[in-house]
Amino acid sequence: MKYRILEMLKTDGYVSGEEISKSMGISRSAVWKHINALRSLGYEVESVPSKGYRLLSQPDIINPEKLRDYVPGRVYYYETIDSTNAECKRAEDVPDKSLFVSESQTGGRGRLGRKWSSPKGSAVYMSIYLEPDIPIYKVPQLTLIAGMAVCRTIRGSRIKWPNDVLLNNKKVCGILTEMTAEADRVNRVIVGIGINVNNEVFNVDLITKATSMYRETGKKYRRDKLICDILEEFWRLYDVFLKEGFSVLKREYCIKCATLGRRVIIKRNGEEFEARAHDIGENGELIIEHDGMREQVTSGEVSVRGLLGYN
Repeated sequence: MKYRILEMLKTDGYVSGEEISKSMGISRSAVWKHINALRSLGYEVESVPSKGYRLLSQPDIINPEKLRDYVPGRVYYYETIDSTNAECKRAEDVPDKSLFVSESQTGGRGRLGRKWSSPKGSAVYMSIYLEPDIPIYKVPQLTLIAGMAVCRTIRGSRIKWPNDVLLNNKKVCGILTEMTAEADRVNRVIVGIGINVNNEVFNVDLITKATSMYRETGKKYRRDKLICDILEEFWRLYDVFLKEGFSVLKREYCIKCATLGRRVIIKRNGEEFEARAHDIGENGELIIEHDGMREQVTSGEVSVRGLLGYN
């Protein structure tokens, strides 16, 4: 309710308590309580007798009401949680195409169990819940779809196959796709997306490898708008993917892929060797060249480290 009132306040001038009361179907005292709840979150709301309320300033807090128009399913919003992927797994009766989003995470993780730093109020932590009617081998392609959606949204970014998005050759986004399945049937897929948006400080061991949109552009970004823009692109790509497959999106992916044409290190069975990233296959696998031969590899079989200034 308080976020619906917030949207009413995002207009020029004052909005009367009576107008809010009638629009929301609540009492004037309830309006006052919701206004105070917004103030407690950091919103500066001016109150003037006979004029009403006016929004003077607002913190960068994700507004779940703003996301609802971009989510066919349901929006699950949290101020703090261990991870959106973990909560998505625990939740019951989740509608297809739902979104889990949190202001901060205490147990965020990336691929291979790596910890993902999740400070409050500066980044995007979200998971998209899907029930696609696709064979299991196509599930990893959703990671590539998510990367394309992020890359379309963040100007100047590129994709590091299979699950990172780079800005000026530093990691700005990580994607973690998980699924549950029975035999050949996919039950559900969770696409987790973490983006460094307005982060200003990074640990010393990450400063040469990771970055944020703010550090690279000098601009602050509204995180809920960024989420809406990414979702809009994701649903477009997802619809094409379900109807026609990844192959029709391959050309765009290759253009945005920073890994292609570079030397990469393939880690397999405790050993590693160097190869050249040659192409992306019709099903999203990486095609490498080494020892005069070409070979297809998948993220599940190997760990691929593009030599882009970080490992």
